[in-house]
Amino acid sequence: MVRVTNGLQRQRKHKKFIKQAKWYRLGRKNVYKQVRNVVRKTGEHQYRHRKLQKRVMRKLWIERLSAVIRSNGGKYSTFIAAMWQKGVVLNRKVLSNVAVAFPEVFDKMFADITK
Repeated sequence: MVRVTNGLQRQRKHKKFIKQAKWYRLGRKNVYKQVRNVVRKTGEHQYRHRKLQKRVMRKLWIERLSAVIRSNGGKYSTFIAAMWQKGVVLNRKVLSNVAVAFPEVFDKMFADITK
């Protein structure tokens, strides 16, 4: 029986991981065992931070809206409730962009909704 080794497949697998660890330092870029661990860990961090970024941005939009609404003499929660009662379906991202880029338009919108 011929002895079969796994040489080429293993090389390809290792190469794929090492290519992902291109800019790391010391053994973390060329020692396969370390590379495999650091690439896996990096993927975990990237996944977690993608989720965290969404939370942070939503928080920022709400803070911006709240500040503009307070300057107009209202409350964020009552404004959002009034929006839903009037049937205005705009998300917080769009509302915050309007409030920052076009304050006079937002002031008019705020006056119409809170009547």
